[in-house]
Amino acid sequence: MKKIIETIKSIWRIEDLKSRILITLLFVLVYRFGSFIVLPGIDPGPEGLLALRDQTDDGLMSLLNMFSGGAFSNASVFALGIMPYISASIVIQLLAIAVPYFQKMQREGESGRRKINQYTRYLTIAILVFQAPAYLINLHNTVGNAFKVEMGMSFIITSTIIMAAGSMFILWLGERITDKGVGNGVSLIIMIGIIARLPEALGQEFVNALSASQGGGLVKFLFEIIALLFVMALAILLVKATRKVPVQYAKRIEGGRQLGGARQYIPLKLFAANVMPIIFAQAIMFIPLTIVSTSTNVSGFWLSFRDHTSVAYNVVLVVLIIAFTYFYTAITLNPVQMAEDMKRNNGFIPGVKPGKPTADYLDTVMSRILLPGSLFISLIAILPAFAGVFGVSQGFAQFFGGTSLLILVGVVLDTLQQIKSHIQVRGYDGLLVSGHARSHSGRLSAY
Repeated sequence: MKKIIETIKSIWRIEDLKSRILITLLFVLVYRFGSFIVLPGIDPGPEGLLALRDQTDDGLMSLLNMFSGGAFSNASVFALGIMPYISASIVIQLLAIAVPYFQKMQREGESGRRKINQYTRYLTIAILVFQAPAYLINLHNTVGNAFKVEMGMSFIITSTIIMAAGSMFILWLGERITDKGVGNGVSLIIMIGIIARLPEALGQEFVNALSASQGGGLVKFLFEIIALLFVMALAILLVKATRKVPVQYAKRIEGGRQLGGARQYIPLKLFAANVMPIIFAQAIMFIPLTIVSTSTNVSGFWLSFRDHTSVAYNVVLVVLIIAFTYFYTAITLNPVQMAEDMKRNNGFIPGVKPGKPTADYLDTVMSRILLPGSLFISLIAILPAFAGVFGVSQGFAQFFGGTSLLILVGVVLDTLQQIKSHIQVRGYDGLLVSGHARSHSGRLSAY
């Protein structure tokens, strides 16, 4: 406890870090406030939106409501949340692999990155123009009595503009958190939406335990809490898991001889893509939900995607997570580029020839690491379905694994690491590692 108090004091003494944290909290409060601003023409009363809230209590709708921090069930101006931007990012990154024009922009450095971000925003608006009317049609079919105005074309157009502006404003908040706050802005926005649903889900599960017709409700609730902590610890270990490939460097001198240098390491993580494949896969899974919401004639297969415990939903989710794990790692860690950089710096892997053999070796190692990592992360992603089988309520089961827990753990660890870096740079104690950041001589100590 004393260590935590000292850390908080250290944070408060760093003006830049203190201002970043306060700015982040301010933007988070703005985001949470906006999630309760109801669309014009909609009755915000409990009776008007009761059917919509009932619809988002279970199934995939509940997950969508969680990502929006409850804004979806509130018919808020922020109802569509940040997920359209995530979907647009997926498409643009796919184009960066297949289309030479986008590949060229990637190689242009900062100017190319700005162009890609601009195209991502344009595509986000296009997705919003499609998703907003779909949301309004579903809202009208679900809670038609909540509408205080006629569901005409003028209402759809104005509401679409408002909802699109709301989602783009959320994106702006995320970018400001990245630039002026503690970083990880978009991920932090998603995490805040998840955390906002936790107290309600926990309280509802406790009430259900107290009102259980049969005995043992509280004991069952206690076991659920223990299981939740265990799964959370497992997720932390997963996110932090790494493996390293040793790379010995050498320096050439006159005559072509080599001097052996210190052994270095290429960090190849067991789950190098972190939580991004989970976010990408979940964004894709919202597409069938949009189709079901706007169509009155759908088959049983498509309807199964509304239930996160269905076999079809979980199989498709696992396949998408594995695919996006390989995809995201491939675009962030290029074995050919790594091999070229090593060769350029006179580095090599012992027993492996420079050039293409090194690239093939790194690619083989990465493939072997990614497969068990992606399978493990997929198992955690579908744990909420198993929790539902054991009688855990829908809202609380989402925190037993799945997208919500992995995003929560990953973003929290990244944010703490950002804060820790600010503290260590200025010589204060870290958040995650015990000990002092400064030695008695005044120099930074090594951990």
